[in-house]
Amino acid sequence: MLSAESAAVVRATLPAVAGALDEITARFYGAMFRDRPELLDGKFNRGNQASGAQRRALAGSIAGFATALLADPDARPDALLDRIAHKHAAVGVTEDQYTIVHKYLFGAIVEVLGDAVTPEVAAAWDEVYWLMAGALIGREARLYQDAGVAPGRIWRQWTVVERRRETPDVVSFVVRPADGRPAPKARAGQYVSVRVPMADGVHQLRQYSLSSDPGEDLRRITVKRVAGTDGAPDGEVSGMLHEQIREGDELTLSAPFGDVFLDDPADAATPVVLVSAGIGGTPMTSILAHLAALGSTRPVLVLHADRSPADHALRTETEELVDRLPGARAVFWYERPGQGQRDAREGLMNLDGVELPDGATVFLCGPLPFMRDIRARLLHLGVPSRRIRYEVFGPDLWLPDTAA
Repeated sequence: MLSAESAAVVRATLPAVAGALDEITARFYGAMFRDRPELLDGKFNRGNQASGAQRRALAGSIAGFATALLADPDARPDALLDRIAHKHAAVGVTEDQYTIVHKYLFGAIVEVLGDAVTPEVAAAWDEVYWLMAGALIGREARLYQDAGVAPGRIWRQWTVVERRRETPDVVSFVVRPADGRPAPKARAGQYVSVRVPMADGVHQLRQYSLSSDPGEDLRRITVKRVAGTDGAPDGEVSGMLHEQIREGDELTLSAPFGDVFLDDPADAATPVVLVSAGIGGTPMTSILAHLAALGSTRPVLVLHADRSPADHALRTETEELVDRLPGARAVFWYERPGQGQRDAREGLMNLDGVELPDGATVFLCGPLPFMRDIRARLLHLGVPSRRIRYEVFGPDLWLPDTAA
């Protein structure tokens, strides 16, 4: 609980702190990586650092948590905290690292805000930080326990048993545990981190959704090659996987994590709507495959948008899975539609004329502008926000006030 004294100080200083958070987090990361370069080795993605996505996500999470505490000092914004905890567990964050982050984050706050950081201001924001850190540490401990691993010991070797090109810029890798032991438990919709050594010896990692039924020992990830835009570099991990990884090679994967997954029992009566664009269709294929493996009869509506049928990764498999599910139907949108595509519409996705099943749980994944637009349309159609679950690839830049 945030104390009344600290709440008053945080409320008075939140506009100034929030306005300076981008500069604060930039200086924070710069100083921390200067003094602790080992944290760049397998903990933080350099592409996200270069683009500024990581610092914007950190700034948004701090501001979002502080705002929630001011609205209710006893609050624990579960959606925000659960999402961060899963992201942290997927890269092996441990409790001791919160002390390191505290040192450099508060050093950056003092550096940027100067004399405005009085002892009272520092104490109030220190309280906010440790309330957030404590909530995350507890959640992450439970995630590690549920995954059957020691805190931070998430990595395991997997052998690539199949490599398949899905589209010109998307490749799937089917993997199995290299040690012959059973695969760890996973839920449909979750992701794993892939940790690879780069040419300069630094390990980099990226999260990829499982794109097959997670109930089997064989697992699959489907990787889109990331091309840098607006001055950002090309994706190091996706480029390395596309260029170098072949059948018989080994990959280092984390245990599965992710707070957006299909709830069991999978044969429940609750309808499911799977809405995606581009490579955001990969977790939806996992959910479909899991439903099909269980012989589910629940209503399922698949909505997907892509540039063209040729760019639609896992399209044929998606259609086959829909055919196997008696309660499923699919609608696709293509900016450049081909000939003979079933129930395909031209242009960007819109929900005009799409009949949504009552009481459905909606899963949403794709580029952020797409998800924000579709979420707004779903809300307008009367879908409660609590029934819309979204997955963001990379740092979560979704605005805190839309994450309910």
